[in-house]
Amino acid sequence: MGQRRHMRVAIVTGAGRGIGAAVARRLYADGWSLVLGDIDADAVTLLAAELGRDAAPVLLDVRDPVAWDHAVAIASEAGDLASLVNVAARTDIRDLFEITPEEWDDVLATNLRGPFLGIRVVGPLLRDRGDGRIVNIASDSAFRGRGVTGTHYATSKAGLLALTRRAAAALAPSGVTVNAVAPGTIDGETVRELAGERIEELASEIPAGRLGRPEEVAALVAWLLSDEAAYVNGATMLVDGGAAL
Repeated sequence: MGQRRHMRVAIVTGAGRGIGAAVARRLYADGWSLVLGDIDADAVTLLAAELGRDAAPVLLDVRDPVAWDHAVAIASEAGDLASLVNVAARTDIRDLFEITPEEWDDVLATNLRGPFLGIRVVGPLLRDRGDGRIVNIASDSAFRGRGVTGTHYATSKAGLLALTRRAAAALAPSGVTVNAVAPGTIDGETVRELAGERIEELASEIPAGRLGRPEEVAALVAWLLSDEAAYVNGATMLVDGGAAL
């Protein structure tokens, strides 16, 4: 990282593909310097090469506090750490009564413990800075009794909404905002793997008549990280094409 050292730095987890990669591309285009975290080191290395010298790839298992410390150290060395976007998630589709305790624990460890660990280490830095943004990528499955994703995934995302509100309340006096974005069915590798031949059926059930695009989620994240969104805090914003209607 060189020429943007005076610019703000954002950590994006789950940046290797899908919504995470779209968020990274959008933020980089908006002038952010980035730390790209993912458990797939090859994926974020390729993305960093695509974006440029002010994007640093980091092997980040969000379940691991030590990995978080490493990612934050790299971000702090790069410049002014100002934002965290928690995207990393494990998604599985399985009948409620087929989920093993081990799978349940790992999904919640990735999807809920991971953002908690990130907020736990980044939040105090933003608080001391007196400004900053945290955005958690949740899911509309948190509000639904049925859907493509598994019960453990939906449960973890519902918990993430509670974490968002509690963190927002804790950090608000310091000028730091914490918000959640809850995508609906977003087109991409993960959804196509889970839904298979049901893709067209899923699209027909959405008032917009199509699946969402990762770039549409990224656009909202970019706005929430901007100065224009300074008065938005503790909110959950749906990006679902009207599916909740």
